[in-house]
Amino acid sequence: MTLSFELYASGILAQAGSDGEVSKSLLDYIAQGREIGFVIIALSLIATATIVAQMFFLRFARLAPNDHSDELQRLLRQGAVDEAIAYSEQQENDCVLTRIVGGALARCRRSPFGYLEIRSAVEEIGREQIARLHRMTEAVGLIASIAPMLGLLGTVVGMVGAFDTISLTEGPVRPDALAGNISEALITTVLGLIVAIPCTAAYSFLRGRVEQLASDIGETVEEIIAPLELGRASPAVGQAAAPQPQRATA
Repeated sequence: MTLSFELYASGILAQAGSDGEVSKSLLDYIAQGREIGFVIIALSLIATATIVAQMFFLRFARLAPNDHSDELQRLLRQGAVDEAIAYSEQQENDCVLTRIVGGALARCRRSPFGYLEIRSAVEEIGREQIARLHRMTEAVGLIASIAPMLGLLGTVVGMVGAFDTISLTEGPVRPDALAGNISEALITTVLGLIVAIPCTAAYSFLRGRVEQLASDIGETVEEIIAPLELGRASPAVGQAAAPQPQRATA
């Protein structure tokens, strides 16, 4: 995303320079940005790889596969809670859905209230898992914030260099003596914005996708734990129904 935006911007810059004597390529503009320009481009590569990886990972079929939800629902309908926990703990079945359901079931097994608190356990573990997904998107948001600041830093460095040139030059200053510093000052700002704009859009999109996935996974978990809320597999219910010893009456 960011690379395609940079190529589009480089076409605009090259077209703008075509009216003059020299037309520059994208690499020429990056080189004018010097070290800071290359750092910004490195950030764009990291951002592109991160966005592609998260677009692949943040899918319902990966976070909550249908075969896992179907199997967990079947086990809980049969009252096979231990089997459902064991299924969720298997490494090959690891996903957000099995972490939520398996973790909630295991917590309820240790609780004196049994499965009466299954909903609160699911909500707590669900919030933890969704928070982890949100943290995954923070890298893109961080790059979106850092890139324009680096561009501003390059602008300041370039202007400092321009004023140093003026102070060290005797007599009138030739424009070409300042052109390099001023070009560095402006091009780093352009590069920073070229990276920051698509990263900001991607960050907003990824966070929206996480929220949608949280809603969809929540609905799936509701269907899975429905038998427990109805008391079909609750040890608390079984204990309450167990016959109590009768006192001897005189």
